Amino acid sequence: MKIIGITGGVGAGKTKILSYIEAHYRCRIVRADEAAHLLYEPGQECHRRLVQFLGQEIVNADNTINKPKMAELIFGDKALLEGVNNIVHPEVKKYIQEQIAYEKEKGAVDYFFIEAALLIEERYDQIADELWYVHSDAAVREKRLAAGRNYSAQKTADIMRGQLSEEAFRKHCQVVISNNGDLEETYRQINNIMGDEV
Repeated sequence: MKIIGITGGVGAGKTKILSYIEAHYRCRIVRADEAAHLLYEPGQECHRRLVQFLGQEIVNADNTINKPKMAELIFGDKALLEGVNNIVHPEVKKYIQEQIAYEKEKGAVDYFFIEAALLIEERYDQIADELWYVHSDAAVREKRLAAGRNYSAQKTADIMRGQLSEEAFRKHCQVVISNNGDLEETYRQINNIMGDEV
């Protein structure tokens, strides 16, 4: 089973690419942000530590974490954000490693994909066999985010500023997929990378 980490800037089209891979290859895909949401559930160690760290004000009446409230609390507070990341990221990585072990034992898939915004920063290269970078030009991403998520140009620019540079993505990733609009061309690249025609 090959383990592949996949990353890219906001609006690069990672979701579309992973949907295609999921439909055409024997694989398991774990998205780091979805894994984090599972770990936020009551009863999880991550939930307990977040409440301990941020206080009861982030908890709803049913003991679930109020994510908008948590986001509001840590937004703009570097120390709080760092504290939350130090709780969440190692737990997410541990969860992903457990899922990899489970899939290896089961032997039903050929590929295990990890999708994470902080793939490089969180050193997923230590887990994955290779890292893939999905690249789209800034103007294309801006247009996508305005149409798909209703983001303003300002919001997109702010998010992009907080992400790694093009050079850093390319430096750390072994495979680059160009995704500037022609999906058929993007899918052709994937088939070539995976080493077969679908």
